Amino acid sequence: MLKCKAVWQKLAPLARDSSTLCRQNMKRTVLKCGCRPTLVPRAQMSSKIPGGENMAYYILVGGTFLGAGYYAYKTLSGDKRRYEERITEMSSRSSPLSGEQPMTFLQPELKEEAEPSEEPEAQIVEEGAAVESEAPVLEGGEPQEQTAEGAAAAEEEGAAPPGPEEPTAPSETVELTETQAPAAEDSAADPLGPEPVAAEPVVAEPSATEPVAAEPLAAESPAAEAVAALPEIPAHAPYLLIGGGTASFAAARSIRARDPGARVLIVTEEPDLPYMRPPLSKELWFSDDPTATETLRFKQWNGKERSIYFQPPSFYVSPQDLPKVENGGVAVLTSKKVVHMDVRGNKVRLDDNTEISYDKCLIATGGIPRNMQVIERAGEEVRKKVTLFRRISDFKSLEKIAREVKSITIIGGGFLGSELACALGRKSNESGLEVVQMFPEKGNMGKVLPEYLSNWTTEKVKREGVNVITDALVKNVSFKDDRVEIKLKDGRMVTTDHIVAAVGLEPSVELAKSAGLEVDADFGGFRVNAELQARSNIWVAGDAACFYDIRLGRRRVEHHDHAVVSGRLAGENMTGANKPYWHQSMFWSDLGPDVGYEAIGIVDSSLPTVGVFAKATAKDTPRAATEISGTGIRSESETEAVASGVMPINPTVPLAPQQGDDYGKGVIFYLRDKVVVGIILWNVFNRMPIARKIIKDGEEHADLNEVAKLFNIHED
Repeated sequence: MLKCKAVWQKLAPLARDSSTLCRQNMKRTVLKCGCRPTLVPRAQMSSKIPGGENMAYYILVGGTFLGAGYYAYKTLSGDKRRYEERITEMSSRSSPLSGEQPMTFLQPELKEEAEPSEEPEAQIVEEGAAVESEAPVLEGGEPQEQTAEGAAAAEEEGAAPPGPEEPTAPSETVELTETQAPAAEDSAADPLGPEPVAAEPVVAEPSATEPVAAEPLAAESPAAEAVAALPEIPAHAPYLLIGGGTASFAAARSIRARDPGARVLIVTEEPDLPYMRPPLSKELWFSDDPTATETLRFKQWNGKERSIYFQPPSFYVSPQDLPKVENGGVAVLTSKKVVHMDVRGNKVRLDDNTEISYDKCLIATGGIPRNMQVIERAGEEVRKKVTLFRRISDFKSLEKIAREVKSITIIGGGFLGSELACALGRKSNESGLEVVQMFPEKGNMGKVLPEYLSNWTTEKVKREGVNVITDALVKNVSFKDDRVEIKLKDGRMVTTDHIVAAVGLEPSVELAKSAGLEVDADFGGFRVNAELQARSNIWVAGDAACFYDIRLGRRRVEHHDHAVVSGRLAGENMTGANKPYWHQSMFWSDLGPDVGYEAIGIVDSSLPTVGVFAKATAKDTPRAATEISGTGIRSESETEAVASGVMPINPTVPLAPQQGDDYGKGVIFYLRDKVVVGIILWNVFNRMPIARKIIKDGEEHADLNEVAKLFNIHED
């Protein structure tokens, strides 16, 4: 308003001169031509009132000037009053250490026509004596300290009080922060995120007449710590991965490979860093190291030692340092659960009400072990005697129980149940532990293997020292005399000290409701397209993904290799690859170091099968397979392998199996409409690329014995 008034004062004389000049020129023209110009009647003016146009003009201009003047007066007088009250308040305060000495405060260099705004100044003063003793380095290069009296004197000498349009206190706060924490900026060069270094405040030199404040007060100031500290949980993550399993780690590694500067945050409910689950039911139980339960280091079948964790802690960046790391990194936020997703706002809420926004998000929540209704209804005493095996904590708990009790019963005849039965059965030979396995099928892995091979597998498990009970339907579970009684529908009764329920996995889809994501009614899990995408910026991988297989249709897979493959593909697509799921993931199971199999595609015992077997040799075992591949997780070597164009063919014609044969090694084909949709390699290893190519081709085969030649199962 003041600027408008100044401009008007400059333009008004010019307007008056111009008006006078116009009137003079008009008179000359009239006198010269002897005629008068036609005047417009006042009644035709817009005001419709004679003379009204001048009166309206005067009223409008006058009202404008009066309003502007009143506003300017109120603004200037209010600013001056607040400024004087603030100076008086700070001058009247006494120092907390000296009692009589007025408090000093930070005052930046005064600029012309500039005044610090009220709120930032109040914030600086109220932060405490420690901040008041600090002096930021100003443009002149020297710390500046000024008392209230000095500020008042400077104002009297002509330094105009600054206006509200140009506050200087916020810039002072920024300079203070930068001065206090140079080490935090330097640490950004380390991609692994070094430990945060406490900032050292810059303290002004005390004058000879002022008392010296105690140094610990400034160093221990909460305000100084708040300036240097970063939030424990970052408010934003460009790549947010929900779940800390194999799929999330594979996605993080894929994202970093395609975007080296990416910042990836993994949020997991578990207290552990990402780890592989297969050794929990396999190699860890066969370790001779008594400390393996704590160290989680195990020997593979080939004797090589490794850790269950994918990477050591030094590989990861702390969540607190993730936003400032120069070259990006992967951070893991443990023991936190995502309970709500806002897909429109691109943010999630944790169980502690903390919110994290994201640019792109992966849901890899996996699943939770399925429990039996008869156990859930049995009461608290029974539930205390039941283990749902899934996590590291479950392995440690069950390993301790196996050393303390006399009997353990495993309910379930699938992959997990059969693996744990063999593992505990092997330990029972040493400790005298009774191991019972029961399931409703006719043999172990009866839902996967053809009947003849399922029966053979059951005999193998029995030889490991396990009491296998087939066709077992649990009717009731009760607690009596500190033991658990399991009553079957056919009247049989089993008394045990502890139960391991291995009856399947429920995909974790709790976020579907808040996120508005579709859950597949047939297979369960989040329904995604061939690119594993559920929404425009949300992907799903691992056990929780119900994806569209371009060869086999809609599926959901619960195995380690699928978590690796789908996690890697989701990570690539999160960085813009837009690749469909085409890689057929494999899975494997080992019944100890001597018997194992690898499978791919749809392996369902209800489908027609054709099996071709041969006699096994010493190299046809999981132990020998790991010696060749160099890894206990066989999918790590199989995933990248590709079948070559020329397959070696053995001239020996394999024969179909006969009941009672010793199925040393072989190939089982699963058919749908005469097309191979699944293959199991029984004690045949390092041939998965061939099986993958057969399923990918999707052709009908008149003689599968000829196809079996590609696997060289008769090769010595």
